[in-house]
Amino acid sequence: MNVIRRGLFETKTAWGIRAALIIMGCTLAAGAAPAAPINSGDTAWMLTSMALVLFMTLPGLALFYGGLVRSKNVLSGGLDRVFCRGITPDSVWETQTIPESLFFCYQLTFAIITPGLIIGAFAERMKFSAMMWFMGLWTTIVYSPIAHMVWGGPGAFLADGHVLDFAGGIVVHLNAGIAALVAAIMLGKRQGYPHMAMPPHSLPLTMIGTGMLWVGWFGFNAGSAVAANTTAAMAMLVTHLAAGFAALTWMYIEWFKNGKPSVLGICTGAVAGLATVTPASGFVGPIGGIVIGIAAAIVCYFFATAVKRKFGYDDSLDAFGVHGVGGTLGVILTAFFANKALGGYSPNDLGIFSQLMAQLKGIVVTLVWSGLVSYVILKALDATVGLRVSDQEETEGLDLTQQDERAYDH
Repeated sequence: MNVIRRGLFETKTAWGIRAALIIMGCTLAAGAAPAAPINSGDTAWMLTSMALVLFMTLPGLALFYGGLVRSKNVLSGGLDRVFCRGITPDSVWETQTIPESLFFCYQLTFAIITPGLIIGAFAERMKFSAMMWFMGLWTTIVYSPIAHMVWGGPGAFLADGHVLDFAGGIVVHLNAGIAALVAAIMLGKRQGYPHMAMPPHSLPLTMIGTGMLWVGWFGFNAGSAVAANTTAAMAMLVTHLAAGFAALTWMYIEWFKNGKPSVLGICTGAVAGLATVTPASGFVGPIGGIVIGIAAAIVCYFFATAVKRKFGYDDSLDAFGVHGVGGTLGVILTAFFANKALGGYSPNDLGIFSQLMAQLKGIVVTLVWSGLVSYVILKALDATVGLRVSDQEETEGLDLTQQDERAYDH
């Protein structure tokens, strides 16, 4: 089993983020290993996984975030393969058993949803034009290098450092979460925050979005096995367990603290569990999934409430508190629960302490790169197109002022 796990991990890191790099005209060096024949079962599963991850963004994340904001702001929320040159119906991705075109589409869904997560931090106050520039620049300059460092195979900085990130705890959630915090601080607070009540305009939309994210996450985590196999099945199981236990734990925390549970708390808890288990999903067993889910709810709840109030930053939809903190926690807990003694399936021959040091290295590198470059991009945009809408535009709502769409109510 360990040999199989090692092979799967090395295959995963060999992916890199080639699809995202194609956008900026760069690719990773092709592997020298001969292409394996296409497997119809693996291909069918990866086609499904690609659709599920895309489903997470539109409509899943869109509805989840859209329901949380006020009604007036719902809508705002190597060159060998450049332009897909050389990709044919028969192209197989290196030693994989799936078409290269399918790999390309699957990796792009990760590059799509990651900057989308950042929107939750600056919702209701950033110019649409600035957001578009930021998303494009951030994906190219921040996301792609981090993804390559983690998943770029032999020669990639963090991959060579034995960092474990099965499906994007570092690449997606921590990366986006740090950028989200930087953006929230740089844009400043929304008018009236925190004294004016800003309740979600539609919890039903948020609940529907949560369900879509939960289902789509199976493509996100289980799909990262790159095959219809036992690794995908276990990743799906632990993802399900983490989400369920996190949702229940968050609900009980609110119930104990406020005297009653809330739908919003259950939804937020589920997403926290999903984000936190992501880096560990292919490396841990059921007990690891349960503990990670419980820990995710406790830690993310603390950051989304007490820490945010203490420091006063306006992370509108808790993008940092859920994704940034959850991703970081998951990367750390992977070092413990990927260990064989705790039911895990680590591809590295490292003890818990050595693996923890590797995980912390990945966290620090991502914190520095994502935080610093995000700050530079935002400063440059503020000096050119401007980041924030005017007070009047914010009062009227971004749907009307940025998209010329009138909300039904305010």
